Amino acid sequence: MMMGRKPPLVGIDIGNRAIKIAEAGESKKQYQLKGFAIADLAPGLIDNGAIIDRDAVVAIIRDLFKQNKIKNRNVALSIGGYSVIVKRITIETMSDADFLANIHAEAEQYIPFDISEVNLDYQIVGENQNNPDQMDVLLVAAKKEMIAEYIEILRTAKLNPCVIDVEAFALQNLFEYNFEPTDDCVVLIDIGASKTSINVLDGPDSLFMRDISIGCFHLDETIADQLECTMAEAESRRLKNSQDDEIRPIIDTAASDWCGEINQVINHFYSSHRSHQISRAILSGGGAFVQPFSHKLALDLSVDVTTMDPFVNLALHPKCNDADRIRQLAPQLAIAMGLTLRKLDDK
Repeated sequence: MMMGRKPPLVGIDIGNRAIKIAEAGESKKQYQLKGFAIADLAPGLIDNGAIIDRDAVVAIIRDLFKQNKIKNRNVALSIGGYSVIVKRITIETMSDADFLANIHAEAEQYIPFDISEVNLDYQIVGENQNNPDQMDVLLVAAKKEMIAEYIEILRTAKLNPCVIDVEAFALQNLFEYNFEPTDDCVVLIDIGASKTSINVLDGPDSLFMRDISIGCFHLDETIADQLECTMAEAESRRLKNSQDDEIRPIIDTAASDWCGEINQVINHFYSSHRSHQISRAILSGGGAFVQPFSHKLALDLSVDVTTMDPFVNLALHPKCNDADRIRQLAPQLAIAMGLTLRKLDDK
């Protein structure tokens, strides 16, 4: 990634259970993380990406910027979930003019929404490996209503939304900044509160993306039901599961279920990409901290499984507070960190 003169944006990752903010700055040689902020959300404020209580979310964002003395108002926001569709398609090779004239018609075949209800973006990846008369295109479609809602939230919070990114791409951006592209196939797995995002990379190219409905929230629900406790107590006990013999079997079962779901997705990838073999998986999100999960996933997928380390090339600013806490929470902050590496003129 080339260093530019324009300052990085502030990255905002608005999830179902937390809002995470990352702010980077530039030195002569690399980006430096200047600071971060995270606020837990009460259940019901955001549901599967839909903002239920706008005033409360705006107030939380304002407080995070104020309390952490973040003066940069230019922000990059991530979106995800089932209102966003990312699809790699193969079409006949055509001129730029013909492509622009036909892309909406092509997209309608793959997008389960009315084409008039979405913002459509695309990137021509290049010639298809199996057929030189065809080309691969990456389609991204997001519901206009959802994008407008998030933009309005940010503007009400006195922020300037400059980039709207897809969560999986923000995570990929962080990965690419920290690691040189290689010839091996890597899967990035981000486990959030209510969903898991899977992105299979071949070098710098995204070959396959899929979201599945598993996450830490579902695990906490299971703990709360079986142990007859509140969701807050369930979450607290999950985070301390190494010292809690009562919930270890519950977490072990949930981790096995997660691995089974992810394995099904990876098998689906292999069915359409027979020449590729995933060599490693990299975890991020709150689910990366679920202790038996990475071990079970390594056994199920027969690959090396590691946790996302954003600080291979991204440095911590010398004056950054809570350095130890940032390193501890880094996998959970990965999307926000990927967003803060964006520039004002990024697409």
